[in-house]
Amino acid sequence: MPIRFFKPLAILLGVFLITSCGNSSEQDAALEPTRDNTQEVLDYYASHPNFFSFKTPEDIPNDLVWEDGMDLPDIGSPEAKKGGTQYGALQDFPRTLRLVGPDSNGSFRPFILDNVAMAMAHQHPNNQNDFYPGLAKSWAVSTQRKTTYIRLDPDARWSDGEKVTADDYLFAFFFFQSEYIIAPWYNNWYGSMYTNITRYDDYTISISIPDVKPNMHYRTLNLSPAPQHFYRELGDDYVARYQWRFVPTTGAYEVRKNDIRKVRSIALTRVKDWWAKDKKFWRYRYNPDKIHLSIIRDTPKVFEAFRRGDLDQFGLNLGEFWYEKLPDDDPDVQNGYIHKTVFYNQRPRPTFGLWMNTAKPLLDNRDIRIGINYATNWDLVIEKFFRGDFERLKTVSDGYGEFSHPTLEPRSFDIDKALAHFANAGFTDRGPDGILVNDRGQRLAFTLTTGYEALKDVLTILKEEAKKPGLEFRIEVLDGTAAWKKVQEKKHDIQFSAYAVALEMYPRYWETYHSVNAYDIAFLEDGSVNPDRKLKTQTNNLEAIAIPEVDDMINRYRSSSDKDEMIELANRLDETLHDHASFVPGYKQSFYRVGYWRWIRYPDGFNLKHSSSAGRYFVHWIDTDMKQETLAARKSGETFPVSIKVFDQYKGD
Repeated sequence: MPIRFFKPLAILLGVFLITSCGNSSEQDAALEPTRDNTQEVLDYYASHPNFFSFKTPEDIPNDLVWEDGMDLPDIGSPEAKKGGTQYGALQDFPRTLRLVGPDSNGSFRPFILDNVAMAMAHQHPNNQNDFYPGLAKSWAVSTQRKTTYIRLDPDARWSDGEKVTADDYLFAFFFFQSEYIIAPWYNNWYGSMYTNITRYDDYTISISIPDVKPNMHYRTLNLSPAPQHFYRELGDDYVARYQWRFVPTTGAYEVRKNDIRKVRSIALTRVKDWWAKDKKFWRYRYNPDKIHLSIIRDTPKVFEAFRRGDLDQFGLNLGEFWYEKLPDDDPDVQNGYIHKTVFYNQRPRPTFGLWMNTAKPLLDNRDIRIGINYATNWDLVIEKFFRGDFERLKTVSDGYGEFSHPTLEPRSFDIDKALAHFANAGFTDRGPDGILVNDRGQRLAFTLTTGYEALKDVLTILKEEAKKPGLEFRIEVLDGTAAWKKVQEKKHDIQFSAYAVALEMYPRYWETYHSVNAYDIAFLEDGSVNPDRKLKTQTNNLEAIAIPEVDDMINRYRSSSDKDEMIELANRLDETLHDHASFVPGYKQSFYRVGYWRWIRYPDGFNLKHSSSAGRYFVHWIDTDMKQETLAARKSGETFPVSIKVFDQYKGD
C-alpha cells in the first residue's frame, strides 16, 4: 500500500477528515459510451509473457509446506453484538469514491480500503510477523523463497455478489500497472516489486518477487484483488468515469447510493450476508450495521456533538480535551455515562515534523536548513501544548525496532547554533522587527503551512520561539484538502504534516527520498545535475530531495535480501537525511486516548497491540439496549460505575 498522508484529527477526534466532491451526474453524462476492455487486457497479458503465466495445478511443486494461520488467536470478543448505527463526523465531503488516482489518498480511504478491504492474508494485530487468512485459505513459500503459492478461498465474494477468483488478481496487476489510473506510486510498485503472477486454476495462483526479502509474506500476501468485471470500462477517462462509483469490496462495508447525502453526510452499510461474517479472525469485528458520518467542519462543534450524545466517540489525544474539556471529574464521566480510556500501542510512528521544500530559494542552503532545525523548539511544544505526554520524534523511521537508528538524536533548540548557521548563509543583521536580513535585504522568513486546524497553536509556539534567533514563520492554516493540494504541487515552503506509516518490518525510503520522485530527470548521464530538471508533482518527496548517494542506498536497500545489510543501509540513510537537514523531527506518541459513550463496548483488553487508533480493527460494538438505558438514566439521574482506564499491557516502543 502507498504511504498515506496523515490527517491527525482522525486520531485526535476519532473521525476521518475528507474533502469536497463534484456533480457525478454531470460527469457521467459527458462520458463516452460503455466500452469493454477484455481484449485489451488479454493482449496485455500476452505481451508480457514473463510476468503473466498460465499453468495447471500439476505444475505446482510437491514439496511445498502449506500454512493457514488458523492456530493464531482470534480477533475481537465473542461477546460482540451485531447491529446498531455508529455515528461519527467528517470535516468535509470526499472528493471521490475511487480507490486510486487523483484525490483518492484522503482520510475517507480507510473506510473503503485500508481498514476494510481484505487481502489474501493479514498481519496479526498482536504479532506483525504472523499472518492470518483473508481471501486465501492457505499459502506456501518456494524453497528459493522468491515465490508464494496461494490457494484462494472459494467462498470469497465481492459485495455485488460476484466471485473473487484468480482472474481478479491477474487483472489487479494490469490495473495497477496501467497509466489510465494516473497513480505513479502504484505503477512503480506493481511494476518493479513483482516479477510474475501465475494462474493455475480459478482459485490457485503464485506471486513472485525479484529478491528474497525478510518480510516476504508482507510483499506477497498483503495484496488485494481488483474486480475485473467492474473495471471492464477502464480507459483514458478512468478518473471521471469512476469518480463516484463505489468499487465492489470484499470487506464488510459498502457505500450505497442512498447512503450519500452530498455536503451533509455519507454512510457505510454492512454488506448483506457478507461472505466472511462467520470466519475466524473476522466474525467478531465490523459489528455496527451502519456507520453514519455527518459533515461537521469545526473541531469544537464536533466535540459539542459528542457531548450531546449525537456522536458515539471522540479522540482525546490532545491535552486540551483530555484534561480540560472532558476532565476526570466531569459529571458525565463521574456518572458513568462517558468512559475514558488510554491505550498504549506498539507500531511505527507517524512522521510529524516540518518538511522543507529544498527547491525553494534559501531552503536550498544547508546552513539555512540546519539553522531552522536549531530554531524550532519542539521540546517547548511537547511541554506546553501536549502537556509532556508526547515525546520528541528522533528520525523518519521511529518504531521499526532494530531497523530504527539506535543513537541518532534530533537537533535541540539552540539560539546560538541557529544564529551561527544563519550567519554562515549570510544572515548576520537583524531588521527593525528582529528578523535577520542578508546584505541584499532578504528577510529570513518562510511560510509555514499546515492543514491541521486543531494543531494551529503548535505553530504559534514555534513561530514565537523562532523569532529569538531571527527566523520568521508566516503561519498558514488551510483546510486539509487545500494544504495537501499545495504540498503535492510542491508549492510549499515548509509544511507541518506527517505520513501515516504501515505496519511493516522496516521503513520505506523510495517514495519519500528518491530523486525520481523529486524531478522529472534529476541528473544527466554523467551524474551531474540536470540544469533543466522540473519538479515532479503528486509524489511523496515533499522535500525535493535529489542526492545520488541517497538514490544508490535506496536502490540497494530495496533489492537487498540480507537483513543485516538492510539495517546498515537504513541507519546510513537516516544519518544522511539527518545531515541534509530538510526535515525537522517533531513529536510522537506511544498511546492513544479516546472518550466514548457507555453503549460503545470494547473487548476486555480494549484493543490490539499494533492498533493505531481505537477503531482501526473494528473490534468495538454497539449495545443498543445499553444506549436506551444510558439516555434514560441521564434524564432520571441514575448513575453507573465510573470507567477511566489505562491499558498498558503493550507499553514500550
